[in-house]
Amino acid sequence: MVNSVFLTGFMGSGKTTVGQMLARALQWRFIDLDHYIEQSQGKSIAALFNEIGEAGFRLLEHEALKEVAALNRVVVSTGGGAPCFHKNMQLMRSKGLTIYLQLSPEVLYERLLPARKSRPLLAGKSDEELLGFIRQKLAEREDYYKQAAVHADATAVGVAPYLNIIERYNQLEG
Repeated sequence: MVNSVFLTGFMGSGKTTVGQMLARALQWRFIDLDHYIEQSQGKSIAALFNEIGEAGFRLLEHEALKEVAALNRVVVSTGGGAPCFHKNMQLMRSKGLTIYLQLSPEVLYERLLPARKSRPLLAGKSDEELLGFIRQKLAEREDYYKQAAVHADATAVGVAPYLNIIERYNQLEG
């Protein structure tokens, strides 16, 4: 039986939105890994990146992931880069069901256009630069994302498709 779910995918794929709906439907706890890190460190992700760099942040992220992976009855929304470092995908797979919320670069682009101001990695990019950035980063990360136990079409609306994924997974595992 699945006792925790880890949602992975690129920024804008809907990890937080799906995670909150799924946790509500299952009556489990929802944890956004980035918010968990911000609360435990008392600083924003951007501030942590500035202070300790990406390598330092990825170590903090790994430690935070180990903490939340030890919990039961949780739905965890990971940061877009989390599966790509410190064997985090293997850790998540060993502790629960991993679901890759998969979207094309073009759909991600449409979703991320309005977020350019609120997401530091996207700030100041022209439309063409944004699409190029998404394509490049997705190409770098997709091999990690594809290690998830389930690949889900993230254009699906509502919680039912994800509840069905868990039910089918439980049947296969049971």
